[in-house]
Amino acid sequence: MQIKFCGFTQIQDVKQAVAVGADALGFVFYPPSPRAVTAMQARELMQHIPAFVSVVALVVNMNKDALIELANTATFDVIQFHGDETPEQCQSLAQSVNKRWIKALRINKEQDTPDSIRAQIDAFAQAGASSILLDAYHKQAYGGTGERFDWSLIPKDASLPIILAGGLTPENVSEVINQSLPIQAVDVSGGIESAKGIKDAGKMAAFVRAVKSNRWQHG
Repeated sequence: MQIKFCGFTQIQDVKQAVAVGADALGFVFYPPSPRAVTAMQARELMQHIPAFVSVVALVVNMNKDALIELANTATFDVIQFHGDETPEQCQSLAQSVNKRWIKALRINKEQDTPDSIRAQIDAFAQAGASSILLDAYHKQAYGGTGERFDWSLIPKDASLPIILAGGLTPENVSEVINQSLPIQAVDVSGGIESAKGIKDAGKMAAFVRAVKSNRWQHG
Protein backbone atom coordinates (compact mmCIF):
# COMPACT_ATOMS: atom_id res chain seq x y z
CA MET A 1 0.00 0.00 0.00
CA GLN A 2 1.64 3.20 -1.18
CA ILE A 3 0.95 6.63 0.31
CA LYS A 4 0.46 9.93 -1.48
CA PHE A 5 0.17 13.21 0.42
CA CYS A 6 -1.31 16.05 -1.59
CA GLY A 7 -1.68 19.84 -1.47
CA PHE A 8 1.70 21.13 -0.28
CA THR A 9 2.37 24.85 0.05
CA GLN A 10 5.24 25.03 2.56
CA ILE A 11 8.83 23.79 2.53
CA GLN A 12 8.78 22.47 6.09
CA ASP A 13 5.73 20.34 5.29
CA VAL A 14 7.46 18.85 2.24
CA LYS A 15 10.51 17.96 4.31
CA GLN A 16 8.38 16.40 7.04
CA ALA A 17 6.36 14.34 4.55
CA VAL A 18 9.57 12.95 3.08
CA ALA A 19 10.93 12.24 6.56
CA VAL A 20 7.89 10.19 7.66
CA GLY A 21 7.96 8.07 4.50
CA ALA A 22 5.42 9.33 1.96
CA ASP A 23 5.86 7.63 -1.42
CA ALA A 24 4.50 10.55 -3.47
CA LEU A 25 3.84 14.25 -2.95
CA GLY A 26 1.18 16.12 -4.87
CA PHE A 27 1.03 19.80 -5.82
CA VAL A 28 -2.19 21.54 -6.85
CA PHE A 29 -2.10 23.75 -9.95
CA TYR A 30 -5.72 24.85 -9.85
CA PRO A 31 -6.08 28.50 -8.75
CA PRO A 32 -9.54 28.18 -7.10
CA SER A 33 -8.15 25.62 -4.65
CA PRO A 34 -7.02 26.86 -1.21
CA ARG A 35 -4.01 24.57 -1.67
CA ALA A 36 -3.00 25.95 -5.07
CA VAL A 37 0.59 26.90 -5.84
CA THR A 38 2.16 28.57 -8.85
CA ALA A 39 4.72 26.83 -11.02
CA MET A 40 7.49 28.92 -9.48
CA GLN A 41 6.34 28.19 -5.92
CA ALA A 42 6.19 24.49 -6.71
CA ARG A 43 9.63 24.59 -8.28
CA GLU A 44 11.08 25.81 -4.99
CA LEU A 45 9.15 23.24 -2.96
CA MET A 46 10.17 20.39 -5.25
CA GLN A 47 13.86 21.11 -4.68
CA HIS A 48 13.43 19.49 -1.26
CA ILE A 49 12.13 16.16 -2.59
CA PRO A 50 14.78 13.45 -3.01
CA ALA A 51 15.03 10.87 -5.75
CA PHE A 52 12.62 7.93 -5.52
CA VAL A 53 9.84 10.05 -4.01
CA SER A 54 7.39 10.72 -6.84
CA VAL A 55 6.23 14.26 -7.61
CA VAL A 56 2.65 14.60 -8.85
CA ALA A 57 1.17 17.65 -10.60
CA LEU A 58 -2.59 17.93 -10.05
CA VAL A 59 -4.30 19.88 -12.83
CA VAL A 60 -7.93 20.63 -13.57
CA ASN A 61 -9.01 21.20 -17.19
CA MET A 62 -5.63 22.76 -17.99
CA ASN A 63 -4.96 23.52 -21.66
CA LYS A 64 -1.95 22.29 -23.59
CA ASP A 65 0.01 25.54 -23.61
CA ALA A 66 -0.38 25.97 -19.85
CA LEU A 67 0.69 22.39 -19.20
CA ILE A 68 3.78 22.77 -21.37
CA GLU A 69 4.68 25.98 -19.54
CA LEU A 70 4.19 24.22 -16.20
CA ALA A 71 6.41 21.31 -17.24
CA ASN A 72 9.10 23.71 -18.41
CA THR A 73 9.11 25.44 -15.02
CA ALA A 74 8.53 22.71 -12.42
CA THR A 75 10.01 19.21 -12.52
CA PHE A 76 7.36 16.58 -11.84
CA ASP A 77 7.00 12.87 -12.59
CA VAL A 78 3.28 12.23 -13.01
CA ILE A 79 0.27 14.29 -14.07
CA GLN A 80 -2.96 13.86 -12.10
CA PHE A 81 -5.88 14.96 -14.27
CA HIS A 82 -8.58 15.94 -11.79
CA GLY A 83 -11.13 17.73 -13.96
CA ASP A 84 -13.49 16.79 -16.77
CA GLU A 85 -10.77 15.59 -19.14
CA THR A 86 -11.70 12.79 -21.55
CA PRO A 87 -9.40 9.82 -22.11
CA GLU A 88 -8.36 11.29 -25.45
CA GLN A 89 -7.59 14.69 -23.92
CA CYS A 90 -5.52 13.12 -21.14
CA GLN A 91 -3.55 11.09 -23.64
CA SER A 92 -2.86 14.10 -25.87
CA LEU A 93 -1.94 16.42 -23.02
CA ALA A 94 0.38 13.89 -21.37
CA GLN A 95 2.12 13.18 -24.67
CA SER A 96 2.73 16.91 -25.18
CA VAL A 97 5.00 16.92 -22.11
CA ASN A 98 6.07 13.25 -22.24
CA LYS A 99 4.76 12.36 -18.76
CA ARG A 100 3.01 9.40 -17.20
CA TRP A 101 -0.47 10.21 -15.93
CA ILE A 102 -3.35 9.20 -13.72
CA LYS A 103 -7.01 10.24 -13.89
CA ALA A 104 -9.25 11.08 -10.96
CA LEU A 105 -12.86 9.92 -11.12
CA ARG A 106 -15.34 11.59 -8.79
CA ILE A 107 -17.71 8.89 -7.58
CA ASN A 108 -21.39 9.84 -7.35
CA LYS A 109 -23.45 7.30 -5.42
CA GLU A 110 -26.60 8.51 -7.19
CA GLN A 111 -25.23 7.66 -10.64
CA ASP A 112 -22.22 5.36 -10.42
CA THR A 113 -22.13 1.58 -10.09
CA PRO A 114 -19.18 -0.82 -10.03
CA ASP A 115 -19.89 -1.60 -13.68
CA SER A 116 -20.04 2.05 -14.78
CA ILE A 117 -16.84 2.83 -12.87
CA ARG A 118 -15.13 -0.21 -14.41
CA ALA A 119 -16.13 0.98 -17.89
CA GLN A 120 -14.66 4.43 -17.25
CA ILE A 121 -11.44 2.89 -15.95
CA ASP A 122 -11.20 0.72 -19.07
CA ALA A 123 -11.45 3.80 -21.30
CA PHE A 124 -8.63 5.59 -19.48
CA ALA A 125 -6.55 2.41 -19.44
CA GLN A 126 -6.83 2.15 -23.23
CA ALA A 127 -5.69 5.80 -23.49
CA GLY A 128 -2.53 5.03 -21.51
CA ALA A 129 -3.24 5.93 -17.88
CA SER A 130 -0.87 4.46 -15.30
CA SER A 131 -3.47 4.34 -12.50
CA ILE A 132 -6.94 5.63 -11.65
CA LEU A 133 -7.81 7.68 -8.57
CA LEU A 134 -11.27 7.40 -7.02
CA ASP A 135 -12.50 10.42 -5.06
CA ALA A 136 -15.85 11.60 -3.71
CA TYR A 137 -18.10 13.62 -5.98
CA HIS A 138 -18.99 17.17 -4.98
CA LYS A 139 -20.97 19.41 -7.30
CA GLN A 140 -18.97 22.51 -6.34
CA ALA A 141 -15.44 21.14 -6.07
CA TYR A 142 -13.00 18.95 -7.98
CA GLY A 143 -11.59 17.30 -4.87
CA GLY A 144 -10.05 18.05 -1.50
CA THR A 145 -13.48 18.14 0.13
CA GLY A 146 -12.70 15.68 2.90
CA GLU A 147 -15.78 13.67 1.96
CA ARG A 148 -15.83 9.91 1.60
CA PHE A 149 -17.73 7.89 -1.00
CA ASP A 150 -19.26 4.43 -0.74
CA TRP A 151 -16.30 2.07 -0.96
CA SER A 152 -18.58 -0.81 -1.96
CA LEU A 153 -18.70 0.82 -5.42
CA ILE A 154 -14.99 0.11 -6.02
CA PRO A 155 -14.77 -2.51 -8.78
CA LYS A 156 -12.82 -5.59 -7.77
CA ASP A 157 -11.38 -6.38 -11.20
CA ALA A 158 -10.38 -2.98 -12.56
CA SER A 159 -8.00 -2.77 -15.52
CA LEU A 160 -5.81 -0.19 -13.74
CA PRO A 161 -4.31 0.03 -10.24
CA ILE A 162 -6.66 2.05 -8.01
CA ILE A 163 -5.68 4.93 -5.75
CA LEU A 164 -8.25 5.70 -3.04
CA ALA A 165 -8.93 9.29 -1.97
CA GLY A 166 -11.70 11.13 -0.20
CA GLY A 167 -12.10 11.66 3.53
CA LEU A 168 -9.15 9.54 4.66
CA THR A 169 -7.58 10.28 8.06
CA PRO A 170 -5.03 8.62 10.36
CA GLU A 171 -8.01 7.29 12.32
CA ASN A 172 -9.91 5.61 9.47
CA VAL A 173 -7.26 4.60 6.93
CA SER A 174 -6.79 1.24 8.65
CA GLU A 175 -10.31 0.37 7.46
CA VAL A 176 -8.95 0.37 3.91
CA ILE A 177 -6.58 -2.47 4.74
CA ASN A 178 -8.94 -4.28 7.09
CA GLN A 179 -11.61 -4.44 4.39
CA SER A 180 -9.09 -5.76 1.85
CA LEU A 181 -10.20 -3.20 -0.71
CA PRO A 182 -8.74 -3.72 -4.22
CA ILE A 183 -6.49 -0.67 -4.18
CA GLN A 184 -2.78 0.02 -4.67
CA ALA A 185 -2.42 3.35 -2.86
CA VAL A 186 -4.12 5.88 -0.60
CA ASP A 187 -4.18 9.64 -1.18
CA VAL A 188 -4.82 12.19 1.57
CA SER A 189 -4.87 15.97 1.82
CA GLY A 190 -7.26 17.44 4.38
CA GLY A 191 -6.92 14.50 6.75
CA ILE A 192 -3.30 15.42 7.53
CA GLU A 193 -3.78 19.18 7.90
CA SER A 194 -4.16 21.72 10.68
CA ALA A 195 -5.58 24.19 8.10
CA LYS A 196 -6.07 24.04 4.33
CA GLY A 197 -2.64 23.83 2.74
CA ILE A 198 -0.90 23.59 6.13
CA LYS A 199 0.15 20.05 7.01
CA ASP A 200 0.29 18.68 10.54
CA ALA A 201 3.52 16.77 11.25
CA GLY A 202 1.87 14.54 13.85
CA LYS A 203 -1.02 13.62 11.56
CA MET A 204 1.32 12.84 8.67
CA ALA A 205 3.38 10.52 10.86
CA ALA A 206 0.26 8.90 12.32
CA PHE A 207 -1.17 8.29 8.85
CA VAL A 208 1.99 6.53 7.67
CA ARG A 209 2.14 4.46 10.87
CA ALA A 210 -1.48 3.39 10.47
CA VAL A 211 -0.93 2.22 6.89
CA LYS A 212 2.38 0.47 7.53
CA SER A 213 1.40 -1.27 10.75
CA ASN A 214 -1.74 -2.67 9.15
CA ARG A 215 0.14 -3.56 5.98
CA TRP A 216 2.55 -5.74 7.94
CA GLN A 217 -0.27 -7.36 9.90
CA HIS A 218 -2.06 -8.27 6.68
CA GLY A 219 1.06 -9.18 4.73
